[in-house]
Amino acid sequence: MANDESPAAHGTSRLGWLALVPALILLLAWWTTAGGDRILVAAWPWIPSLGISLAFRIDGLALQFILLIAGIGTLVFIYAAGYMAGVKQRLRLFGALIAFMLAMLGTVSADNLLLLFVFWEMTSLTSFLLVGFKHEKAAARRSAQQALMVTAGGGLVMLAGFIMLGAIAGTYSISGLIATAPNWLEHPALPLALGCVLVGAFSKSAQIPFHFWLPNAMAAPTPVSAYLHSATMVKLGVYLMARLDPAFHDLDLWQMLLVGFGGLTAAWSMLLALRERDLKRILAWSTVSALGTLTMLIGLPGAVAPGAMAAFLLAHALYKAPLFFVAGNVDHCTGSRSIDDLAGLAPRMPWTAAAAAIAAVSMAGMPFSLGYFAKHLIDIARAEGGVFVWAGYASLMVGAVSVAVAAVAAVRIFWHRNGRPVPVQIHEAGWAMRLPPLLVAGVGLAFGLQPEWLAPLLDHSAVAMGGALPSTVLGVGTIGLDGLTGVVATLGAGLVIYLGWDRLHRMLERGFPLIDRVGMVAHYERLLKAIPASGAWATRRLQNGQASTYTLMAAGFLIAALALVVLIASPPAVAPMSLPSGTLPGLIVIGLGAIAALLVRSSLLLLLASGLVGFGSAAVFLFLGAPDLALTQFTVEVAFIVMLVAILLKTGAFRRGVRSERPRPLRELARGLIALGGGVLTFWMVLAGLSGPEDRTLIDYFGATAVPEAHGRNVVNVILVDFRAIDTFGEIAVVAAAFFAVLHLLQGLKRKKETPR
Repeated sequence: MANDESPAAHGTSRLGWLALVPALILLLAWWTTAGGDRILVAAWPWIPSLGISLAFRIDGLALQFILLIAGIGTLVFIYAAGYMAGVKQRLRLFGALIAFMLAMLGTVSADNLLLLFVFWEMTSLTSFLLVGFKHEKAAARRSAQQALMVTAGGGLVMLAGFIMLGAIAGTYSISGLIATAPNWLEHPALPLALGCVLVGAFSKSAQIPFHFWLPNAMAAPTPVSAYLHSATMVKLGVYLMARLDPAFHDLDLWQMLLVGFGGLTAAWSMLLALRERDLKRILAWSTVSALGTLTMLIGLPGAVAPGAMAAFLLAHALYKAPLFFVAGNVDHCTGSRSIDDLAGLAPRMPWTAAAAAIAAVSMAGMPFSLGYFAKHLIDIARAEGGVFVWAGYASLMVGAVSVAVAAVAAVRIFWHRNGRPVPVQIHEAGWAMRLPPLLVAGVGLAFGLQPEWLAPLLDHSAVAMGGALPSTVLGVGTIGLDGLTGVVATLGAGLVIYLGWDRLHRMLERGFPLIDRVGMVAHYERLLKAIPASGAWATRRLQNGQASTYTLMAAGFLIAALALVVLIASPPAVAPMSLPSGTLPGLIVIGLGAIAALLVRSSLLLLLASGLVGFGSAAVFLFLGAPDLALTQFTVEVAFIVMLVAILLKTGAFRRGVRSERPRPLRELARGLIALGGGVLTFWMVLAGLSGPEDRTLIDYFGATAVPEAHGRNVVNVILVDFRAIDTFGEIAVVAAAFFAVLHLLQGLKRKKETPR
């Protein structure tokens, strides 16, 4: 896979000075928090009516992420200055990197769930721009679209979980939510809220079933891959789970989901790494495996698991970022990332080979490396987990494949000749591309030799997650016989996998076609195809140009919305009511008219049947003590029927038959359900309103003022003509406008009818 960025051979872009931005943030974070475990808190009102504030809180966990974001970011900016030298659009890349870095910093320091969501989605948007940097290429556009749909879509589900959590806990403050957790952990809606939150976290950190998007994001330039997909953005889901873990750590559901999905992701992604030939994709699958391990550690019970998670989080960033840099250097200098085309590069690229070797030692978990220190803590955490010991059974396979991946990145492409001559035009990368991988890998090596230097940082991070860093594992003298035995076993298995990499690759390629057809990538592609297909189907069915369809949709939506409001409002129970005996005949007439309107096919009979409903209502009004309303109903009903019959006779609608169209069972069923739903909803709302407490304020006011102020004893007429005269005038104007519009149409029909054919 050739690198077509066309960078300058050894040039360095002057935009490299932007590395001062993350460097200053790094120094500021270290200076403000060094020498103690104090927590920095700041808050400003944002949307007080909703309980949302611009609240920030930096504790040990947030500090560790801030140091990673700023520290790795500084070297990524330096590396990008060399990698993107000569690329015309490099300013756009640097701008997106800065925006992404600020969004990351906001996410890990936010102390409000909704504020965290805002920054969370900003990281998705900026990563979309970074992954799709080479937007002229279809592969880059597809990868960026996939990353955005998975991570941003998961973020929207997570927002629903945040809203539910806020409603359950009574606060959107993360620290407040953790402090009050024991009071609401038994809430019945909590499992649903946690499920929504974990969908967002899993999608961001590429956990099964969302694991497929991360390797496809390798279409991004190498600085982006090293920053977003190894050290920062993909760990946001891990950060969110670690941040909320003190609140939910004792829930069996939380532990089972994190340990189960994390362990499965760690093992499955390492198996998928054996299928790859592209160096960046191999590293990407190993990153997915590391994210699964981190997720599993958060779910493990015990006090050591948080410290193990903090140590492995740091170790992974310090060996995976330089390995991505190495992959970028190889791509830059050879024009390929395929391990089939790369061999014996160490004599021509000694500095890159040295960085790869140092990082690979830590990735393989060799003694005196930070990777060994982290994996030693992981073993202790798994042993402490007790009932979850089964989750560690796959650790040997995961560790062995990690050794094989490290050997591929550091040995196969640099020291294994493979019987091929190394082209003489291959050269070492410039200083801006050599320095970052050496520095990051060197820092990891120094921390591996002196892990006690990390004790304050890791301990404060573990405390923020509700755990502690055991002091007995600090120092190089902690390597015991059991640890060496595990290292030897892992090394041996990893060596076997490394030597048989090509054979295993061929076996998996033959055995995986069926899995490819039913895997998540296939489902994602089917979903993409189903979206426009379902949209076209819905358009054909709903936007068909028929007024009756639009009326049904509008009525259905209105009824559904009102029903939802009624259910949420929880109206009072309907009290028993007694009606005058004389109302029964009227109610019977109303029922008969409604049933007849559903059954008759003749237009005239349909009109008369609907008229029965109006006459029955007038009879009910009469016996309820409202003769004036009954008289008005009778008058309006008679006038309406006579007028409508005259119009329909004039237009010949009776001869054509209003309801002569071919019956459609589904349409008739929809009409019936909407009519039934509207009737039931209206009946329920009326009864609920009548059963509520009576407010006589308006009744007494109109009764007392009708005669002296409006000079009328018919209160209903007085309200319509005097008290609400403007409303009545507006209604008359609307009816008049409708009449003149219909009159014009009727005149047109008359002219058409009189025109000889």
